[in-house]
Amino acid sequence: MLIGIVGRPNCGKSTFFKAATMSDVLIANYPFATIKPNHAMAYVKIKDLAADFGKVSNPREGYIKHGWRFVPFDLLDVAGLVAGASEGKGLGNEFLNDLAGADAFIHVVDLSGETNGEGKPTSNYYPGEDIKIIENELDLWYAGILKKVWRTFSRSVEVQKTNFADAIFKQFSGLKVSADDVKHVILKYKFNVDKPSSWSEDEILKFSQALRKETKKMIIAANKLDRPKAKENLQKIKKEFDYPIIPCFAEGELSLRSADKAGLIDYIPGDNKFEVKKTLNDKQKEALNEIKEVMEEYGSTGVQEVLNKVIFDILEYIAIFPAGDKLADSKGNILPDCFLMPPNSTALDFAYRLHSDIGKNFVKAIHIKTKQAVGKDYKLKHLDGLEIMTK
Repeated sequence: MLIGIVGRPNCGKSTFFKAATMSDVLIANYPFATIKPNHAMAYVKIKDLAADFGKVSNPREGYIKHGWRFVPFDLLDVAGLVAGASEGKGLGNEFLNDLAGADAFIHVVDLSGETNGEGKPTSNYYPGEDIKIIENELDLWYAGILKKVWRTFSRSVEVQKTNFADAIFKQFSGLKVSADDVKHVILKYKFNVDKPSSWSEDEILKFSQALRKETKKMIIAANKLDRPKAKENLQKIKKEFDYPIIPCFAEGELSLRSADKAGLIDYIPGDNKFEVKKTLNDKQKEALNEIKEVMEEYGSTGVQEVLNKVIFDILEYIAIFPAGDKLADSKGNILPDCFLMPPNSTALDFAYRLHSDIGKNFVKAIHIKTKQAVGKDYKLKHLDGLEIMTK
């Protein structure tokens, strides 16, 4: 699974990325500080299933902290997008293509109003304009793919009586678009696909927009909560846009994770508090107090909430543990693995995820909590632990 971070230049994307991954990336206060895409592991936060059995997990990937398990997924940060990106402006085409394999987008928006749509200093800029810019460029990206082939494509569909959804799926297969996605969009918005050659450019754009929203779902990380105009701008964009919007202070989260890593504080990502462990200087105290004020007002810095929400609420993935009777693998590691599975996955799907031979030889699965056997069609639930039995 891959989640892409989008946003216009200088909005805090790289700060969000570094806070989420603790990767060593360039953070600079000027447009296009990010040139090459940054790719690293971020983590969702879930309850450690081993705790229900009085044990502590030993993750092969990710980590455990105070009863919480952090499970990795791929996060990609690309260069900032500006108006005209879909036509190549500001390195746009190259970086839109980098986003093709993303399952969903985190759109980092600068709430401060202190930089404009190109990332340059200004005052009283409305952040809603950034949301419109990014929406429009993503829609034009999809529309551009269709427009290049539309005349030949639409006539071919009509003459050969090809299924429209299947034909569209082939055009967008590189963007993780399925035939079912296309069918859903056609039914939901009632597009007339009997004679696509008669579609106007406006109809092609509307279809592209609907397909983009269906296949590249998006959450807004409303960033820079510490700035004076942020609260006012947050309320404005919440009224205007229907995307999930999470108040966010990426710079504060990065400071907390860095201080925790240095042993200065004890902090669990996503919590609304931290504990000071060592003597701090006045500058460190002042910085942490500013972060604390934001956390007290909004409940957290928002970064971990964004990560969890995009995986578990927007994409509706679930975390599943392969587990034997004693929870340990052959080396004694407790619940070393945890997999993020798509919605409506079954026990058989999980068996194939572990290994194709396990799927082929599946007999039944044992639920580690209930000790009951479940069949191949058992629909997985979040935080299930299953032992797969094979022939």
